[in-house]
Amino acid sequence: MVAQLNTLQDLVRRLEQEGDRDAVRMLTRESLVTWNYAELAQAARELGAGLAANGVEKGDPVGLLAPNTAEWIVACLGIIEAGAIVTPYDTQMPSAELAHAISDSGVRYVFTAGEPAQRLAQLDLQNPPKAIRLDAEPQGSNSWHAWRRANKPAPAQVHADDLATLFYTSGTTGAPKGVLLTHGNIAANLTALISQQIAFRDDRVFVPLPYHHVYPFSIGLFTPLTLGATIVLPYSVLGPQIVRALKEGDASIILGVPRLYEALNSAIQTRVAERGARAQKIFAAMQSTSRYARERFGWRIGKYLFRGLQKRMAPSVRMVVSGGAPLDPELGESLRSLGWEVATGYGLTETSPILAYNPPGQAKLDSAGLPLPGVELRIGELEGQDEQAEDARPGLGEVQARGPNVFIGYHNLPEKTDKAFTKDGFYRTGDLGWFDDEGYLHLEGRASEMIVLGGGENIDPERVEKVLCSAQAIRDAGVLEQNGRLVAVLFADPEALRGMDSGTARQQVNEALQERKEQLPSHHQISDYRISPDPLPRTRLGKMRRHKLRELYERIESGEVKQEQQPVAIESMAVEDQQLLQITPARRVWDVLAKRFSAVRLTPDTDLRLDLGIDSLGWVDLTLELREQGGVIIGEEVISRVQTVRDLLREAADAAEAGSDEDDGALPLVEQLANPDDALTDEHKRWLSSRTLSERLVGRVILGVDRLFFRWYCPLEVEGVDQIPLFDPVLLAPNHRSIMDSPALGSTLPYARLERIYWGGFTGILFKNAGVRYFSRSTQVLPVDPRAGARTSLALGAAALQRGYGLVWFPEGRRAPSNEVLQFQPGVGLLLQAHPVPVVPVWIEGTEQAMPIGRRWPRPGKLRIRFGAPVMPHTLEEEGEGDTREQRIANALRERVLELGEGSSSGD
Repeated sequence: MVAQLNTLQDLVRRLEQEGDRDAVRMLTRESLVTWNYAELAQAARELGAGLAANGVEKGDPVGLLAPNTAEWIVACLGIIEAGAIVTPYDTQMPSAELAHAISDSGVRYVFTAGEPAQRLAQLDLQNPPKAIRLDAEPQGSNSWHAWRRANKPAPAQVHADDLATLFYTSGTTGAPKGVLLTHGNIAANLTALISQQIAFRDDRVFVPLPYHHVYPFSIGLFTPLTLGATIVLPYSVLGPQIVRALKEGDASIILGVPRLYEALNSAIQTRVAERGARAQKIFAAMQSTSRYARERFGWRIGKYLFRGLQKRMAPSVRMVVSGGAPLDPELGESLRSLGWEVATGYGLTETSPILAYNPPGQAKLDSAGLPLPGVELRIGELEGQDEQAEDARPGLGEVQARGPNVFIGYHNLPEKTDKAFTKDGFYRTGDLGWFDDEGYLHLEGRASEMIVLGGGENIDPERVEKVLCSAQAIRDAGVLEQNGRLVAVLFADPEALRGMDSGTARQQVNEALQERKEQLPSHHQISDYRISPDPLPRTRLGKMRRHKLRELYERIESGEVKQEQQPVAIESMAVEDQQLLQITPARRVWDVLAKRFSAVRLTPDTDLRLDLGIDSLGWVDLTLELREQGGVIIGEEVISRVQTVRDLLREAADAAEAGSDEDDGALPLVEQLANPDDALTDEHKRWLSSRTLSERLVGRVILGVDRLFFRWYCPLEVEGVDQIPLFDPVLLAPNHRSIMDSPALGSTLPYARLERIYWGGFTGILFKNAGVRYFSRSTQVLPVDPRAGARTSLALGAAALQRGYGLVWFPEGRRAPSNEVLQFQPGVGLLLQAHPVPVVPVWIEGTEQAMPIGRRWPRPGKLRIRFGAPVMPHTLEEEGEGDTREQRIANALRERVLELGEGSSSGD
């Protein structure tokens, strides 16, 4: 089959010969969906006939704007069967660039799905293409199924020199350029690769990379199909889903980029570090032993030493393939020491894509590899450069290529096409390289990115950036020339600098740069830098977008870029975060957070507790809000794992959507709260049991100290406390400004009321050891545990009300960072729906000055507490605005609290 492959259409028409062998294994949220070759061939044949019947002619471009799915593959094969040009677009391309690519390509039809379909509909296009949905129900009029035609004659035959694909480059140096590849270009690359016997018919190739890049398109789609192998597609690119796909898909080869393997290696090292220093030493010794045995004797003992690790993560994987960007040699050696073979490839979109490869067993991981059979490589002189720099390696020059896999030109850009080739027909790759004595190609950066300073020094920016990024305080770095000097834009690591003010953070960055000076020659030292609040502009494959980097530097320099007090734009996030937000539940959570914290610089690195102030009660209301407004259920067992917004988004990506079978049974939450004991364990119920005599005595002593403190040190002015019912169940709803709010409020209540009232308290402070647990038990504080989730915490409050007690509940869910009153969260509305007791609004004033967030001991000063008249929940529901009953109750209650604060000295 391989020897006679001239076009991709030939391949499509031979797929059915593989019969019932698995062609695609695709993971969904709950299951593994399999397409065999016969099914794939039939669907592609019928779709191709349908496209032709609807006026798609040979050579017409047809677009693809969707995440990887089996349906994406069918659409691609159907376009090829029709003789049309496959035109895939990056689903994360900025809107302006996406609009340019769609307009430039001239497509009339685009296969799309999910969030990219919404983006397509929102683009400002003069002639918008018709959308064909890959995710619509089969009977839908806009579904791809409606385009299938059975028993129709095959469309026109294509030839090797006919166009097969139109890929738009990521635009590292400007607007995306359309790269035209013929059937012969791609077929030649496939034939050469398969002849090297790197992969085989029985392999299962795991593809986490998007097919709109030529690397996964050729190596991860058409190479397996040409072999008759199996393609494995994950449900998402989150860590747990990748492991799940490797196991359930039984993958034997991973096709990735360096970033994927960096994350994989980091996850392994982190897991080992969690087991202690001794485990780390043993693991490092095993890796060293494995590496020595391979290098000294050629023994591959890593697969035996790390059999347990491989069984847990990737039981059938034998080889990892890296492309798209250079793989760090040390990372490659680390992966080999774990028992996996490592293969790398080098090439460009314009070369279909492979020019050189590092085959398993012969790999020199510090090189780009050997030229692929049929590819002619040479080192040519740099255009416009008369002589090499003094420190340049002998033989260094531009890598130039010629062969049947080299593209025919750029779409609608004849001048750029002419400049891309030498007079004798070699393609100018723009990469700097040299050959060693064994014929391996070594790369030294991009010629177009080489920086020449005023003194004539040549600087490889990637070399400098790699050194800078090795500093703990720096997550990413971009280097450029500015006024004859070498400068950098840095994205500081939020985790490393968390909690520091701007001056301290800059000092940390300065120290990190100073430490790295010894690793660089003097003329590679940066003379100045700017810190970007957002990730640096990179492509999906991790390449720096140099023209965007200069724009960013100039905007920071002019003051246009600063720490804006609003959520960061999705398009400016790191590629991995953009991809995460393409998963619907994660996007819903982000939208809820962006709306709730619209006046905060919200990013994926934002710490939920430290930056947003989400404490225990805040978790209760946040999970409710995510459920009510975002339709996403965050399970109670996952909250303890969540620290940053990114953590929450990842959990949401795997979480159940509201209304699913995982939704705590069929009952709505308000009905569950009506019978709260069903949601509580015996341990929880113990906190609601009667106190012992000693606990009551200790409680009285604590109350006495509390009242003395607020009489002499922070005197209180109290109004309306006589309006509180002494013995009936009641809910007190104060605003929340300080950790002093609860003790201040407690000092004002009559003893008869205090005997019959419970308080919500954060387990991380009031329940962390036996002493404070005894304190909490003595003062009737209930454990509100952020790890337990909304249902359990609300159930404890509901159980207190059901038992006839009062309850103090802070409806804002967290302490306000200023004098404002935050929106009241729906949790209080749910409690009052389930148990319609009187609610007393409470205004607390002055505690924010006495003990602001971060202060350990209060300042002396006067405080004020005002109690409003009790009001029933049905009255609040009639007064309030909102889409749900609980929202209307919460909003009206907030208005009543604000009314109490009108005319006070601190205001709202």
